[in-house]
Amino acid sequence: MTTTNEIADKIAAEQGLTKSQTKVIVESVLKQIADAAKSGAETSLPGFGKFKIKETPAREGRNPSTGAAIKIAASKKLTFAPAKAVKDALNG
Repeated sequence: MTTTNEIADKIAAEQGLTKSQTKVIVESVLKQIADAAKSGAETSLPGFGKFKIKETPAREGRNPSTGAAIKIAASKKLTFAPAKAVKDALNG
């Protein structure tokens, strides 16, 4: 698993910036993606992929312990679709 701090450390080393500067930048990028998602906007990062909101309708499920029917509320999920270059790198 890679953390925000590890990403910031790698960018700092590559770009000659301080770790604190790059951590602020990384956190800001992630916040912008989250803010766009909250407003329902899609975020596209060419060569990397797209972050989209997927709306899941309300549905009926089952409690696995008792088998009783339960209602599962509608929800929104943030999904990621990788770009072709990322797919090729993973599978090549």
